[in-house]
Amino acid sequence: MTTSPASRDGAAAGGGAAGPAGRAGRPGQLSRGSGTGAAAGPGRAGRAAQVGPPRGTGTANGRPSARAAAAAAKPAGESALGRPVTVPAARVGLSTASVYPESTAVAFELAARLGYDGVEVMVWTDPVSQDPDALRRLSDYHGVPILALHAPCLVITQRVWGTEPWGKLQRARAAAERLGAGTVVVHPPFRWQRDYARTFRTGIDRLAGETDVRFAVENMFPLRVRGREVSAYAPDWDPTDEPHRHFTLDISHTAVARADPLALMDKIGGRLAHVHIADGTGLAKDEHLVPGRGSQPCGELLGRLAERAFTGTVIVEVNTRRVITRPERENDLAEALAFTRLHLATAPALT
Repeated sequence: MTTSPASRDGAAAGGGAAGPAGRAGRPGQLSRGSGTGAAAGPGRAGRAAQVGPPRGTGTANGRPSARAAAAAAKPAGESALGRPVTVPAARVGLSTASVYPESTAVAFELAARLGYDGVEVMVWTDPVSQDPDALRRLSDYHGVPILALHAPCLVITQRVWGTEPWGKLQRARAAAERLGAGTVVVHPPFRWQRDYARTFRTGIDRLAGETDVRFAVENMFPLRVRGREVSAYAPDWDPTDEPHRHFTLDISHTAVARADPLALMDKIGGRLAHVHIADGTGLAKDEHLVPGRGSQPCGELLGRLAERAFTGTVIVEVNTRRVITRPERENDLAEALAFTRLHLATAPALT
């Protein structure tokens, strides 16, 4: 019986032999400009515009192949006009949620194959996502650093790592410290979590003061029912009025909320530590489209991050659950990475 890629990765998560060390020097890799961000993981130092080795020039879903576009790109460090390009120290990672309904192990495999700088692990019902030892083995096997953990604070993860909210965040902090992840993404409390909501502001600040791990509170969105907006979160779906130390800005969520992501980024200012890059069209559902396929100013936002020498992390968090085949999913993730690399750069203005 032929072993599937997912099965091989499952073996790695369970303690299989380590894979080849290091992945530097792949085709299409651009050198990163100077910055003060955290060092990249094993074999990935200096990666800025890598989208993996070109594998043909076909199309998918009527769109030019992302790999074909990458193969035709201008050489490293130079714009189409011959002007130097500055790339910030921010790393571009893949959310493991982006491969759903495939597994956490598959996300590591695809992140390595496509040239992502690392992954954000969505801690949810997949047992591997909950096990720091299994995650460490996957990270080592594929040479893919774990950049962030998303705490299990979704409705579907209410029983993952227990039911007590502060216990979940303490476990997330311990796992992040053990795995070398710099950020824990956390949602505002649900309204029905009254005790948790009442102490959330001070509790998050206390946790943040006990570790170098950043607890980055994520913007959410209201529910729209019969023309009315209702927030499921306390004190609000938009946490940016609160004095949290760090924030995650999710661009698909701004689309649902019909909020201006550029204005929200300006409002957060230097407290912005983490970005979920995705697109949306303003529908009353969280679409998480590949950036460039919706109405959000994804390219402009990434360009502004580059201008500000952003040193946090940018995570591709897109919905690929409707694709039918693995190659379609891989192409969507390659396209999202190519878009992000292309726009997360700045060149001097013409004079």
